[in-house]
Amino acid sequence: MKAPSIHVVNLGCSKNLVDTERVYGDFLTAGFRMAEFPEQASMVVVNTCGFIEAAKEESINEIIARIAERPRGQKVVVAGCLSQRYMDDLKSEIPEVDLWAGTYKPNELVELVKKSGWGLQPECASEQRTPRLLTTSTHSAYLKISEGCDRVCSFCAIPGIRGKHESRTPEEVIQEINDLHGAGVQEAILIAQDLTYWGKDLGKGNSLAKLLKKIIEETEIPWIRLTYAYPQFIDDELLDLIATSGRICRYLDMPLQHGSEKMLKSMRRGHTRAGLRELLTRIRDKVPGIALRTTFLLGFPGETEEDFQELMELVEETRFERLGGFTYSPEEGTHGFDLPDAVDPEVAQDRLARLMRRQSEISLELNEERIGQELTVLVDEVAEGQSHRFTARTEFDAPEVDNSVQIVDGDADPGKFCTVKIVGATEYDLEAVVVETTA
Repeated sequence: MKAPSIHVVNLGCSKNLVDTERVYGDFLTAGFRMAEFPEQASMVVVNTCGFIEAAKEESINEIIARIAERPRGQKVVVAGCLSQRYMDDLKSEIPEVDLWAGTYKPNELVELVKKSGWGLQPECASEQRTPRLLTTSTHSAYLKISEGCDRVCSFCAIPGIRGKHESRTPEEVIQEINDLHGAGVQEAILIAQDLTYWGKDLGKGNSLAKLLKKIIEETEIPWIRLTYAYPQFIDDELLDLIATSGRICRYLDMPLQHGSEKMLKSMRRGHTRAGLRELLTRIRDKVPGIALRTTFLLGFPGETEEDFQELMELVEETRFERLGGFTYSPEEGTHGFDLPDAVDPEVAQDRLARLMRRQSEISLELNEERIGQELTVLVDEVAEGQSHRFTARTEFDAPEVDNSVQIVDGDADPGKFCTVKIVGATEYDLEAVVVETTA
């Protein structure tokens, strides 16, 4: 008799992706097989997102689709942020779901399925633990260093979904990095709701900089990338380490959310416009050549055109290398949900469009300055439909959300580093030729 099989539909952010990869690892260890497509699986798990309205709609539509399209006998399990947040309502609205689970810890889903009475329990489990099954590239992986969040930002529902901040131990983080590197991963992308809060719950003396020093000392992974850093705890120790380590990418993803003093206060961000400007200047001074990524929220209640112009002034001053934006989604259970002076959604969308138009111009100008430079890149893949062209990234670019380097001449190997010379630029891509490959 064939072992039962599992397919996980992942929705939402990179943190959800890590959870999905761990679910696969748990079930493979328990003796399940991985199904490439939903219709081939004994059981489908939908790992939902519940962050904003659009994500909630996507998750609900996917649940309904899995139920409508499932073959006879297939079980549908719903887990993740949406079900954690709205489980009782969802159970009554979509009773066809076989099992509801919220956010979960390792092996919890396996245990729930074993107790379900479905008969999906393999005769024997694997003798070798599979802590995580990478579902994206084999050379770049996200690594979650903490769960939850202690922040009180007035637009964000995550603390109510994921709970209080909980740091993983340095030993756990280092072990996972070494496991990943041993499997061929060249880039560890550290993620959390707030990287800079790591260690605050582990006792005196723990900080993100201390963790990074341990990682550098006790691992050999070539690239370490920092994403989702809250401005408040970005200190000189951390910046000096980025500047001098040679392995921490000169890249920092630091969502600022706004540039207006009034809006920062209303969003409960805990810092001022002047403080942000001082921090941005200090980062640029401490880490020459760093690429800064940020995200802005448009249309929060009370936002005026004047507030928006203050944001645009900050963008003009700082010239962020990478920038994204989204419009406000009222989320029940947050402070912002009951605030007056709602912004018309069309006005918010217009402001977002104006912001992104200007950012595309800045991005083109910054990319054109790269022409003629030689840079180290990590090769991601062969370009689609073109066997002699490759897509790669510099240390200044995270996968999926940032620029890419299109290698138009020369041989390269996906998953390896090489040196390229930049020969062309567009708004969000560079063109390059290979100068030197690594063994």
